[in-house]
Amino acid sequence: MSNSKQNDVVCVTGGSGCIGSWLVRLLLDRRYTVHATVKNLNDDKETAHLRALEGADTRLRLFQIDLLDYDSIVAAVSGCAGVFHLASPCIVDRVLDPQKELLDPAVKGTINVLTAAKAAGVRRVVVTSSVAAIIPSPNWPADKVKAEECWTDVEYCKQKELWYSLSKTLAEQAAWDFSKESGLDVVVVNPGPVLGPVIPPTLNASMLLLVRLLQGSNETYEDIWMGLVHFKDVAVAHILVYENPSASGRHLCVEDISHFGDFVGKVAELYPEYNVPRLPRDTQPGLLRTKDAGKKLMELGLQFIPMEEIIKDSVESLKSKGFIS
Repeated sequence: MSNSKQNDVVCVTGGSGCIGSWLVRLLLDRRYTVHATVKNLNDDKETAHLRALEGADTRLRLFQIDLLDYDSIVAAVSGCAGVFHLASPCIVDRVLDPQKELLDPAVKGTINVLTAAKAAGVRRVVVTSSVAAIIPSPNWPADKVKAEECWTDVEYCKQKELWYSLSKTLAEQAAWDFSKESGLDVVVVNPGPVLGPVIPPTLNASMLLLVRLLQGSNETYEDIWMGLVHFKDVAVAHILVYENPSASGRHLCVEDISHFGDFVGKVAELYPEYNVPRLPRDTQPGLLRTKDAGKKLMELGLQFIPMEEIIKDSVESLKSKGFIS
């Protein structure tokens, strides 16, 4: 791993979220100086856990940004060698105004961040996309494992009102278009649902999904599940693709490609005391399982934490923080 970058100043948009907090923590551990962005500097739920991280007192600066306010982003990325763009709304339940709630902040926000990064002379931008930009892809060959070259079907998302998937797909496509036109060095990480020990006082959508599952929800997340990944692994993946000059393109970031039914079965086995529903093993029609889905990241040195450990870390974190009893 390149040591030359570890004294860099870097910006993490969405630094207060579950993934962002882990990334800020690991960057501080690696001696980076971090500009972390939040929505509201006066909200302790966004800031207190970041200020409590080791190294935060000397190497963390917090910035309040609005993804649709370009000038607020300029201030956060000024003086940075690298940018990690995580901030994007994640709503997987019903959305009343998809353009305002999801599409504009995701797509226009990404363009604003990349434009500010280009103007500031940033060396590399790591964009956090999602498996939601890889699936649903109903026209993908049935006998071929889904990988980085697979893209979500935009028209299918519009038909089925899968607004989150649409927002992540359009935002990632906009990032690649911007990179091609401007010459800005962009690399992308595409995590699956991200679980594990939670640093902030609030939960991300994937951890809420686990809470619902433990309470007996029998949803199967047919169009958005492709396997899961640990918070720490997603943070490490971001740092690996930033620090390795050879890293390029998209990086599928899941422990394995697996079905939601595999996950549910393992949760039920590990925690029989909870009201976990009995679901069929095959919950994602046509999704081929594979053990080395994240091989691009593995080649950069990432060793994925296995599903069983992710589940245990997640449930114990939910218990310790009082989200479940």
